[in-house]
Amino acid sequence: MNKIKLWLSKLSFRTGVILIIICVICYIISFAQMLLPISATAKGIFWFVFFGLAKTFQYAGIAVLGVEGVKRIKKWWNNIKTNKK
Repeated sequence: MNKIKLWLSKLSFRTGVILIIICVICYIISFAQMLLPISATAKGIFWFVFFGLAKTFQYAGIAVLGVEGVKRIKKWWNNIKTNKK
């Protein structure tokens, strides 16, 4: 497990952001599919798969970004908020 964390931490900041964006997309799909006219069993399977993918991309993205990357994203987000006011 430590080898995987070490490998992920060597990836770029941009890769981490892409992983987090994919995570958000998977979360949206995991819940939006509930609106489809399919059986409850299929809905459960879709939710399980996409929610699991979302969690996987979330943890991988956080491992890639690390603490400094998260601080960088928060600073960027706060700058956007203050510029809109």
